Amino acid sequence: MVLDTNVLLVSISRRSIYRPIIEALQQQHYELLVTSSILLEYEEIIGLRSSPEVASNFLNALQNFSNVREVIPHYRFQLIPTDQDDEKFADCAVTGQADYLVTEDSHFKALIKIKFPAVRVLSAQEFLSLLPN
Repeated sequence: MVLDTNVLLVSISRRSIYRPIIEALQQQHYELLVTSSILLEYEEIIGLRSSPEVASNFLNALQNFSNVREVIPHYRFQLIPTDQDDEKFADCAVTGQADYLVTEDSHFKALIKIKFPAVRVLSAQEFLSLLPN
């Protein structure tokens, strides 16, 4: 699956109702697909929201998980014309053949109408319901 930055941010806090998303990743209940540009965005946004040190530590841990796989998109599919910055997540999902792209961003609703390449978009709550208890 591909995790949009907005869902990653709300799942990091130990007090968040979305914390099970990160815990399930740590317990290897799913494979997370990333690209170098997604990792850079994670680091930038976490650094802005907390601190550069927290961002660096989180990214180091993330990259050491055996269920985090970096994919290299060789083609830009241009599936989200309303927000070019979100393209990297859609490209990662298509290239890595992700089962899901988890986001709270309404720009990704454009993917629902596209039959090929198919990308299944879930909200954080929908993804939570798929995780083991």
